[in-house]
Amino acid sequence: MAYWLLKTEPSTYSFADLVVAKETRWDGIENPAALKLMRSAVVGDRALVYHTGDEKAAVGECEIVKAAYPDPKSVKLVVIDVKVGKPLKKPVSLAVIKRDPLFADSPLVRQGRLSFVPLTEKQWRRIHELSAL
Repeated sequence: MAYWLLKTEPSTYSFADLVVAKETRWDGIENPAALKLMRSAVVGDRALVYHTGDEKAAVGECEIVKAAYPDPKSVKLVVIDVKVGKPLKKPVSLAVIKRDPLFADSPLVRQGRLSFVPLTEKQWRRIHELSAL
């Protein structure tokens, strides 16, 4: 199992929207590096939903339920399907993540525009620990 962080602008699609929908197609990713990572995700992988914009924080979990397939809107892009998981106990801000040495080499910190970000298992657990503080 792999771990990911999926960025979204909450005014476009938020974790609360996913809670209501329960399952959705995750689309809108155009960055070639992010698309390459998305193509490597498999059913059962877990992900954190991260709100961009003013919020800049990880807010909840989801699970990949359908691996990458062609985007119905564009043959150049791929999408995945995700189902909602638990909200984090409290959001974990990018500022908090950046201060943690465990994330020093993370694409989340080093490649700010990457919208589909791999996490190590230790990073996944650490975000959950930070959420509980």
